[in-house]
Amino acid sequence: MKKISFLFSAIIFLQNVSFSQTLRERIKERREQRSESKSEDVDPAPPDYSDLYYWAAHPGKWDYSDSIPSFLNDKTCDTNVDVFFLHPTTYIRDARNANMNADVDDSALNHQTDITTILYQASLFNGNCRVFAPRYRQAHLKAYFQITSEESKKAFDLAYGDLKTAFQYYLDHWNQGRPIIIAAHSQGSMHAVRLLKEFFDGKPLQKQLVCAYVPGWQIRKDDFKNLPFGNLPAQTGCVVGWRTYKKDKEDFLVKRENGNSLCINPVSWTTNNNWTPKEMHRGAIGKDFNKLISKRISVEVAPDINVLWIELPEDIEQKSGLASRLGNFHIADYNLFWMDIRENVKQRVDAYIHKN
Repeated sequence: MKKISFLFSAIIFLQNVSFSQTLRERIKERREQRSESKSEDVDPAPPDYSDLYYWAAHPGKWDYSDSIPSFLNDKTCDTNVDVFFLHPTTYIRDARNANMNADVDDSALNHQTDITTILYQASLFNGNCRVFAPRYRQAHLKAYFQITSEESKKAFDLAYGDLKTAFQYYLDHWNQGRPIIIAAHSQGSMHAVRLLKEFFDGKPLQKQLVCAYVPGWQIRKDDFKNLPFGNLPAQTGCVVGWRTYKKDKEDFLVKRENGNSLCINPVSWTTNNNWTPKEMHRGAIGKDFNKLISKRISVEVAPDINVLWIELPEDIEQKSGLASRLGNFHIADYNLFWMDIRENVKQRVDAYIHKN
């Protein structure tokens, strides 16, 4: 990564010092508001996106999306493009007593989000993008167990409302006509489909879309009218996604879909049903962020059901724990193909810039 000048570093340092000095006061004030809200049974206070505290990742401060694994320390980064990253569900604790929506001032939850999804997912885009990832009042995991209930719909709408507000704030203050990548996972991908429909599909902003990476959620064949599903590695202006399962596995949710889903192979970046040999696998990242695990995974877009099937070597299977036993690698949709996605981002960015 290009060295930041001493002056710029000093400015950022002073900003962070000032930020730290006011953080305790802000949290105290918001907690008082939160206590009042609980007594009145209302939603947690909304984030203020003019305040960088409410961005899990932002180019105006250091955050976990700036992390670069040691095996890439000698690589030069370019940031001609912006990525707007919608993080997955990290609000999972205390399901019995938890509010349906997260509090964006919950420092423990924010830290958990930062050291998981921002570090292991959002960071893969920093080779070619400025990374923007808003905090939002995400719906609790329990909302998915009653997904058609009015309570869950309200929780998801509140979460999406925050993301929509954050994206509009980003457009108004920081985009300045730059190319955009939308990236997300799981709950973030659910909201990303809605965001893409509202802001990009057949809209003027579609011309700025490099690609949308939305793994971990069903992409229906009729979700978009004008945004194509990608089927080539350097295709731009498209949407791509996948959901990862062990070979020959599917769950009851996939069975209900009756094949109404789209899926790309995140190694070959095509949609055909040919197995991609492990030799083509660029690399995964496990718990050790600085260790690349390459040429170990073979993949296929499963015929008819359109999810991603993978074959893992025995040593990785053993370390995969519950995911391997269930046959569902949802939690690792990004990690398993970390380097594949990072290199593909560069490929699509280069293609977009060349055409524009």
